[in-house]
Amino acid sequence: MSDDQKIYMPSHPLEAGSDRYGVLSDFAPGTRTLSAGFQIAPPFRPLPVDIVFEKDVEVTLRDGVTTYVDVFRPAGTEKVPVIVAYSPYGKGQGTSTSVMGVFGLVGLDNGILSGLAKFEGPDPAYWCARGYAICNPDIRGVANSDGDSVLWDRQDGRDCYDLVEWLASQEWCTGKVAMSGTSYLAVSQWFTAAEQPPHLAAINPWEGVSDVYRDLVLRGGMPDTGFARQLRDFSFWGKGRKEDIIAEAERYPLMTELWENKIPRFDRITVPAYVVASYSNTLHTAGTFRAWRRIASEDKWLRIHNTQEWPDYYDEANREDLRRFFDRYLKDEDNDWEQTPRVRYSVLDLEGGDRVDVAADEFPPTDVTLTTYYLDGRSRALTTTTPADGATASYDVASNPDAVSFVTRFDEETVLVGYPKAHLWVEAQGADDMDLFVLVQKLDRFGTPLQQFTVPNQSATVHDVTERGASILRYKGSDGRLRVSLRRLDETLSTDAVPAHSFDRVEKLAPGEIAEIEIDLLPIGLAFHPGEQLRFVISGRHLLGPMMPRLVEYTPTNTGQHIIHTGGEHASYLQLPVQKR
Repeated sequence: MSDDQKIYMPSHPLEAGSDRYGVLSDFAPGTRTLSAGFQIAPPFRPLPVDIVFEKDVEVTLRDGVTTYVDVFRPAGTEKVPVIVAYSPYGKGQGTSTSVMGVFGLVGLDNGILSGLAKFEGPDPAYWCARGYAICNPDIRGVANSDGDSVLWDRQDGRDCYDLVEWLASQEWCTGKVAMSGTSYLAVSQWFTAAEQPPHLAAINPWEGVSDVYRDLVLRGGMPDTGFARQLRDFSFWGKGRKEDIIAEAERYPLMTELWENKIPRFDRITVPAYVVASYSNTLHTAGTFRAWRRIASEDKWLRIHNTQEWPDYYDEANREDLRRFFDRYLKDEDNDWEQTPRVRYSVLDLEGGDRVDVAADEFPPTDVTLTTYYLDGRSRALTTTTPADGATASYDVASNPDAVSFVTRFDEETVLVGYPKAHLWVEAQGADDMDLFVLVQKLDRFGTPLQQFTVPNQSATVHDVTERGASILRYKGSDGRLRVSLRRLDETLSTDAVPAHSFDRVEKLAPGEIAEIEIDLLPIGLAFHPGEQLRFVISGRHLLGPMMPRLVEYTPTNTGQHIIHTGGEHASYLQLPVQKR
């Protein structure tokens, strides 16, 4: 049924000379050896060892579709395990001006990689020198591969299952296969592992959505499709058709089998997993933590860093840490990996004092208590006692200010680690629906909002692009959102800490109706020093702007006045995960 709901549009081959065309983008089947010292282009790192490069190798999927992969493996006769970088980004794109420009934007030197890596994937120069092969596929419908491409779908899982099993059967392979990479390359790992290919030995999802409806196209039930449109329009170059995720979001604004098919079956993911997350990626954070909570793997580790995924993924110490994980499960080395803390989390300070690699047995840590801070519409304070009398705070959506906020000051050192949520009583005047956005901010002791860049580049240009957007590059706090007509909770998925909405029905507001809603905010790890403050903001406007540079900003459909009820019978509150001192 979900395939019947899919909508396709024509794709087009990537043209030579375009900004996404790399040195190796030409179709040229064959095998050659790249000698140590080989350099694909001047900005990139020379190879430290001889590498056998098998280009455009044909792989036939179970339905007869022909795809093509590039394989990089150490020279010699010793069999090696292989790591797959699965995404629609062209396997020759690593040297393109587009990828080089992304590195420049975040402040990474292109010389840290060989140019042979897929965008957001493992670098053959590093991994082949350590006894691993790398497989970069052009997936179904991309480049010269046949078929129609799909976007983050269980079809990806079935296709990659076939690729994993094909790789395991190659004469140079030990029979052990892993997956690694960030963003799209992380998401494809959830889907593949859920198919349980016998020779998949381990996965390493490094920040990736895990629910296309809730994370990408309709977060909070709102059709905020800026990045989805960019993904559709500037990826999936090929000969056939590509999935039109924007048309699907317009036709199916509620949860259907189409969207269910774009959620991995977490209970079937049992392979060892090293999951990497952050608090600051407004595209990936919710999905990475959701998958971490729900996958069934007994051997799973979580590391929460304090930067952005690309600097973190290519950091030398982090690659060495990942190699220990892969050495354990792909090479059966007895290297005490199991002694690694199951959770290593970070606590952001936003004043230069971040703590990283804090060890715990679970997330949130066991010494965290969910603590209620009640909104007081009269004083605009957040208090730990319920205001006895009811009061309201309101704003006109077309006015300035178009938000209300509530503040608390901490008298002693306070650390928040875990999942915040908002439990609100709200009313709309002059409208039957509300698009609501919420944000938890840290303020210094003088009331100034504190923020932090997540990337090395902190130039004037990055200041400009992050002023009203590009939220993945500058952390401004933990945010959440909800279209109030879609407030119904999914009782099977919701917990006291993390509410989850069903998004399967529309319940408009009646005139004068005061609706009870819950909004999940992104996980948080944030330290407050004595005298510093927390501000909780509620608005009808997207408070952080688009997640990426140059995306079209979502315009809410709000009209009239938004009223937040507090105290008495309508005691709205913010629930915060407070760590014991």
